[in-house]
Amino acid sequence: MKKHSSNSDKILNIFNHIILIIISICTLYPTIFVLASSFSSGSAVARGAVYLWPVEFTVEAYKVILSDIEFWMSYGNTLFYMLFGTLFSMFISILAAYALSKKRLRFRKLFNFMVAFTIWFDPGIIPKYMNFKELGFENNRIGIIVGFGVLAFNIIILRNYFEGVPKSLEESAYIDGANDFKILYKIYMPLSKASIATVTLFYAISRWNGYFWTMILIKDLDKMPLQVYLRRIIVERDALMLDSGILANAVYSPDTIIFATIIASLVPIIIIYPFIQKYFEKGIMLGGVKE
Repeated sequence: MKKHSSNSDKILNIFNHIILIIISICTLYPTIFVLASSFSSGSAVARGAVYLWPVEFTVEAYKVILSDIEFWMSYGNTLFYMLFGTLFSMFISILAAYALSKKRLRFRKLFNFMVAFTIWFDPGIIPKYMNFKELGFENNRIGIIVGFGVLAFNIIILRNYFEGVPKSLEESAYIDGANDFKILYKIYMPLSKASIATVTLFYAISRWNGYFWTMILIKDLDKMPLQVYLRRIIVERDALMLDSGILANAVYSPDTIIFATIIASLVPIIIIYPFIQKYFEKGIMLGGVKE
């Protein structure tokens, strides 16, 4: 039986669609502008002629960044931090979430409170920096991976999802002689693909976009991630213009190089996201709501 909408429902739907279209335009336009500017000439960008489409189309800015060894070095460092950092974070988070989901864990409530406490209260930048320095994480690739290993919010998402797995499956596995590690690997992880994929995406994006602490802790250029490299060319663009002899009316400029670098930094996330997107809504809903 077809359900007829009232006039108020139709007006509300139209209003919602208008609001969503406006939000979508506001969200997408900065990326469209950066993409169009990266393929435009430096003079077109300098005189503000670029809005939606490239003006005086050129790929010279991409040729410049692709021939820059520092760009590839920082790109490789970012891939290293994202790949190994995400693996480490997921390893720790899954083990912690599994343990915290078990009622038989002694002092379970206390441990859960301690995890949640870190969401509410932050020690601050200076104590964190002193702590990282004492632990030897300064200017250390491994320190960047280990020092930012887990986020409490992600552990809670996984814990809530694990708590929804039927206990009868676990009891049957125990009767068959399985231990906790085998139960986690054979039962919990396959049944929690949506939640694990969602948290993996959270960690991967966090690692890829990691900027502030890597800027503070990393000193050597050969360990610098892409975001810090991007920040350097943005801050030093005037000096870059003078040093390289690039003129504002040239086929490319520091601005177009910055825009091309931003687009290049988005490529891996754009490639990864469609493969995980199908799990995203299910994973965040089931993991974020506790019955």
